[in-house]
Parts: sequence; structure tokens; C-alpha cells
Amino acid sequence: MAEGSRVLEKPSLRSSAAVIREAIAKHRCVVLVGRCRVEYQGRARSTLEPGERIVIIKEDGATLVHRPMGYEPVNWQPSGCYFRTSLVDETLILIAVRRNPPESLRVFFDQVHALVAMRMVDAGRFDLHVSESEMREAILAEPEVFEEGFKPIAYEKRVEPGFLDLYGLDSSGRLVVVEIKRVKAGKSAVLQLARYVDSVRNTVSRDVRGVLAAPHISKGVQRLLATLNLEYKRVDLERCAQVLKMAEGRKIQDFF
Repeated sequence: MAEGSRVLEKPSLRSSAAVIREAIAKHRCVVLVGRCRVEYQGRARSTLEPGERIVIIKEDGATLVHRPMGYEPVNWQPSGCYFRTSLVDETLILIAVRRNPPESLRVFFDQVHALVAMRMVDAGRFDLHVSESEMREAILAEPEVFEEGFKPIAYEKRVEPGFLDLYGLDSSGRLVVVEIKRVKAGKSAVLQLARYVDSVRNTVSRDVRGVLAAPHISKGVQRLLATLNLEYKRVDLERCAQVLKMAEGRKIQDFF
């Protein structure tokens, strides 16, 4: 176990408050398991009645309140919070405050079953594996992943050079041809998109945008895109994965 770690089973509320204060001051991770109620005030207001929950405070100040089931927190605050810890009338009060925008999360513990405070080390690289078809499915489920106001019309649309990954309308009503790449897109992807756009322009009498959607593009690609009057939109693979998880169980056809 890391130096300075504390693991307490059924600690008193007073000792819990002391350990939490010390851990936050030293930027350590804190995990609290116990019975609590929660109040949030800021962009909205919410209350969570008493129940047994897991509260996690991360080294950067991010705070999450989890129920015993489900992967999403029921309450949370982003990184950069300031904390106040106090003991009032046999209640341990933990307050996570954010200044911009002003909001606060208040957690009231009447019992603490377990408490862990420790310094954690994580230098591992994160590689997210999302296929091009999964990227397309995420855009269909939540078009804002690609562009605000985008409305998909078809996917795998047949044109003379091959199949369009995605085809739709932008917020101005212009046709958009989307070429999706899951890895860093190079010049060959741009030329492929240009062929698709030319094919579509030959069949319609309206403005057509061609957009390369990828997490990154290679050196020199932006210049080639500009030369061919095409565009690049960065698509976040992590956001795609989150959208797919939320849309689990829904069929791709349901988005039309």
C-alpha cells in the first residue's frame, strides 16, 4: 500500500472528518462508504434522501456520489472544487464548492462504514478502440458528436465511386457528405472524400459540403482539404464510446 495511506473500518465521524481534511490538503484520493443524504445547489437544485452510498473525492477535486447500483453518479462536481468538512450534531458534513459557475454539493453522513485515503499513481496510456461503424452509429444516435444542427439522412449511401459513410443536412439546409476515419486521417482519405462529393454534386443542383470526420489528421492534410474546398471535423472517440453505451440496445435503424 502507498506510503501515508489510511484504511479505516467503521471509523467515528470525528476521526473520519480529520482524515478527510488531511487527505484533501495533501491532494489524496478519498473513498467514503456510508449512509448519507445529499443536497445540490447551483444551475439547478436537487435533494437525495438518506441511503447507503459511495462518495469519491479525486486528487483534482472532482467529487462523485454513487448509489450501490449503476455506473453513473447520482450527484457529482467537476475538478477544481474547494472543500469544507465539519461535524455538527453527530453529522459529518462534506461540502464541495465550485466558484465558476457558483454551485455546491453538500453530503451529510450520519454513519461511515469505511474510509480510504491514499495517494494514487496512474501514468498508463489510455487507448480507446472504436470502429468506424461504431463512430457512425454514435453520430446517428447523437448528431452533435459530429456537428451542432446536423441531421442524418442516410448511411452507407451508394454512389458511383462506392458508399458514403454518412449523408445528411447541416443547420443551414446544405447537403453534407461525411467520410469517417477512426485513426489519423491522411491524404488518401481526403481524395476519397473528394470523389464522393464530386459524384453527389453531379446528381443534385444544390450546395454540397464534404467533411472528413476523424480524431486526428496527418500533417499537410488541412492544406489539401482547403485546396479541394473540403472540411475537417474532429470527432472525439471517448464521447462516441459514451454515446454508444447510453444507446445500448437500440438499433441503428431507429435513428431515422
